Amino acid sequence: MHDTAYEITTTARRSDDTTTYLMETAGPVMLPSEIPPGVQMVTLPGGIRTLAYTQPTAPAAPPVPVSQPIPAWAKTTALLTPTIGGGIAAAGIGLSYAAPGLIAMSQALWSAVALIAATAIGVPVLLRLGRAATGTGRGTTHITQNITASGMFGKANGTINSR
Repeated sequence: MHDTAYEITTTARRSDDTTTYLMETAGPVMLPSEIPPGVQMVTLPGGIRTLAYTQPTAPAAPPVPVSQPIPAWAKTTALLTPTIGGGIAAAGIGLSYAAPGLIAMSQALWSAVALIAATAIGVPVLLRLGRAATGTGRGTTHITQNITASGMFGKANGTINSR
């Protein structure tokens, strides 16, 4: 910004020689880039061109807002919101009433898992105990096999004994 004060002057108009007056320059000529803000070159009604302060143009009036219709999806969403909220609230209340039953069912489930595990371990043990009570070795055959070989690549000989 320039803080230079500019003096705006015009020379007195000669009534006898208008053409010469308009062609004469009154003092030093200012370039358009030297004109300070808020000052413009204006032509007066008599045809004289001079620098003058101009009034800023009034800002345009803001546009008047036009009401838009509400979209159908917004109406549907607005109508469904209380229903969804009510459903969530009802589910929360139902879970609070069902909590003791859910706890009991989870304990019963763990009991069922323990029973299945005990059965998987206990049945083979009981079968072995039942077999032992009927007598050791009855109805079973014991087979023994003896294999001998001499050397690294020697022929192997073996015997099978059945009792």
